[in-house]
Amino acid sequence: MNIQRIQPNARMSAAVVHNGFVFVSGQVADDTSANVAGQTKQILDKIDRILAEAGSSKESILSANIWIAEASTFNEMNSVWDAWVPAGNTPARACVESKLAFPQYTVEIGVIAAV
Repeated sequence: MNIQRIQPNARMSAAVVHNGFVFVSGQVADDTSANVAGQTKQILDKIDRILAEAGSSKESILSANIWIAEASTFNEMNSVWDAWVPAGNTPARACVESKLAFPQYTVEIGVIAAV
């Protein structure tokens, strides 16, 4: 069994690659002073880097889960998502309002992609 862990630490890995898939853990912004659009952009940039490290890309995302702290920010998050997601390669996606682990986070995104 070949399992590759990307950026592992004591608690979790940023991603795990196995059997042709990469499972990217929920990513959050580093600069939490940014608004929802700014946090979303930071997260998508992180996902791009993690996918590249796994040998994949956003064109290969199969599924995305998005958690937003406030449903009222749905359109703001989507303005960044829509500009980032590749036309013709949109993944299955869920987006829910959820209380996140820390109040400074406004968005969290996790994806599964083919490698």
